[in-house]
Amino acid sequence: MSAPAELQRQFQDAILRDDVPPGLFHGEGRDEDGGFRIYLHAYRQRLIEGLRDNFPVLAAAMGDETFHELARAYIAEHPSPHRSIRWFGDQLTQWLVQNPDYLPHPALADVARMDWALRGAFDAADVLPLLPQDLSTLAPEAWPQQRFRLRPCVALVRMEWQIEPIWQALSADPHAATEAPPALPHHLLVWRTELHCQWRSLEAPEAAALACLAGGGSFADICELLAASQHEEPAAAAAGLLLTWITHGLLAR
Repeated sequence: MSAPAELQRQFQDAILRDDVPPGLFHGEGRDEDGGFRIYLHAYRQRLIEGLRDNFPVLAAAMGDETFHELARAYIAEHPSPHRSIRWFGDQLTQWLVQNPDYLPHPALADVARMDWALRGAFDAADVLPLLPQDLSTLAPEAWPQQRFRLRPCVALVRMEWQIEPIWQALSADPHAATEAPPALPHHLLVWRTELHCQWRSLEAPEAAALACLAGGGSFADICELLAASQHEEPAAAAAGLLLTWITHGLLAR
């Protein structure tokens, strides 16, 4: 390895370890590390800012000091592997599951999931939505085995707490006063319409039906799910859900 390449490697390793090896950099006077600590600080500060931008409501809910502590711990274990800082934090929600002690309240893990899902919806690939008229040529006998696809901007997020009111309040005002939410296992639907990200909480039957569709299930499979949840007319209920999903632009052509 050439001398410049070796120096670059040592430079990167030192930044990632947050430490300056003795003798690596020589400054003048009292600046024994040659000002290298400026780079150590700038690297982590930029990543912390990136996490704050990607998880704005989580940061608001936690407060500056607590979020800063969480961010530094995450950065230590997950240096950014991406060229764009936009994607930094892609492992944060899973990391929080493994490191719950960094959260003042476990419901904040759901806040992080909602933040990340909305950012993902905004940046997802733009695929033309399925329109009602696209189904006009579908023969009646083809309906049972017909399958539909979600657009890339659609996400179905499992939640354990009713954090939506908190998310709304802090999204509108980062300094808003909030109370601890109640536990409530449910699913959150997130999607994008043009340049606007939207979301809504789902009742269990719709969440199960949408998960079935996302997993490659057919229209008949969705009807069977709804029949199992005591719908008196599962086919009509499935058709109603399908129309709702198409109207909201959730399905792809």
